[in-house]
Amino acid sequence: MDNKNSKASGADSRAAAARVLHRILNDGESLNTAFPAETAALAESDKRLAQAISYGVLRFLPALNRLVAAKLKQPLKGKLAILNSLLLVGAYQLYCLRTKDHAAVSATVEAAKRLKRKNHTGLVNGVLRQLLREAPDRDATDQRTLPEDELFNHPRWFVDAVKHDYPDHWQQILLANNQHPPMWLRVNLTKTNAHDYSNALAAEGINGYIDNEVASAIRLEKPCLVNSLPGFEEGTVSVQDKSAQLAGVLLQADDSHRVLDCCAAPGGKTLHLLETHSFKTPLTAIDVDAKRLQRVTENLARQNQPAEVICADVSDLDSWWDGQPFDRILLDAPCSGTGVIRRHPDIKWLRRKSDIDKLVVLQADILTTVWQALAAGGELLYATCSVLARENEQQINAFLASHDDASLIPINEHAEMLQKLPEPEGGDGFFYARLKKRP
Repeated sequence: MDNKNSKASGADSRAAAARVLHRILNDGESLNTAFPAETAALAESDKRLAQAISYGVLRFLPALNRLVAAKLKQPLKGKLAILNSLLLVGAYQLYCLRTKDHAAVSATVEAAKRLKRKNHTGLVNGVLRQLLREAPDRDATDQRTLPEDELFNHPRWFVDAVKHDYPDHWQQILLANNQHPPMWLRVNLTKTNAHDYSNALAAEGINGYIDNEVASAIRLEKPCLVNSLPGFEEGTVSVQDKSAQLAGVLLQADDSHRVLDCCAAPGGKTLHLLETHSFKTPLTAIDVDAKRLQRVTENLARQNQPAEVICADVSDLDSWWDGQPFDRILLDAPCSGTGVIRRHPDIKWLRRKSDIDKLVVLQADILTTVWQALAAGGELLYATCSVLARENEQQINAFLASHDDASLIPINEHAEMLQKLPEPEGGDGFFYARLKKRP
């Protein structure tokens, strides 16, 4: 690749990152929507760089915003708002990436042309060079230290909620949210075991660590492309966070049970249940989002697993339920996603305090509805990827108080309910509660 094309490629990845950020911060789109839309035409290496920048800016948005705003005479709004996103892209490179300073500045300035802001290349160049002159020296890791943020680069409402729920270790939760998440694998235990699969990874030059809590879980030393995982296409292994893998264990299903997986998309927990069981009655997987439900169908096809897949609103019981009760129900309830912020940093800036009120009502409605479809003596596993007590233990306690036929099954001898918090080398933030319907 010649220098001209290399420069163009670098500009394209920066411009794509700026457009992704603009769609999220100005238009309220999610990373899951904005990123693929803006990076589809990029080469894989440029796509990875655009991803690193987009995710990084969202992790440290307040600190980067202050750096950029201090160099502007007035805020960049309206048609110029895209330039503010581009300056955030530049600032993140200068502080948090190992890109050479001159390359980061020149590629970001060139990106302004890709964004049809050729007349503002001087502004972009000037701001980034001011930042560079005032930036601290690079450290031993070839990065610079960002200015500290009193809220740990989180919105105030969330910091207040976490402080309230976890007064002794709220800071650790916020710090974990700003780190890169580990890549976890779920080994299909009907085909192999974690020890043998770890050896298969090592043979391919991939280092993995077997988890001592979840038998199917392996944490990779470094993330890798799924097509480099031995046996991925054959269903020997899947990508799934360690905490999420607990659902398949805690549901305590057996092959004779009729099982319902509510809010099943994209299907990781569905597949886990099917890998470890040969249900006599096909498992039912239901979700209201047809597009995300397609992922369930694709994942089932990849592993050649049977299931009844239904697109419907689970809270509209008459629209999908045949009246035959289920022995086990997995309710992976719609939630704030505050336990997976490190994987989806846009959650910090898209989620609002008022959203939690609505989610709590929705969760209670779904829980009450699907409870009707549970057989007497049956069990329901309530799960969220949230760390907020209102969505978790408080939700369950309210349900128990209003349902005389419900009782709590302790998760283990140490805890009635299980709240997992995000950990640097551990799983994501997840909550589980087991409920039994009295005969």
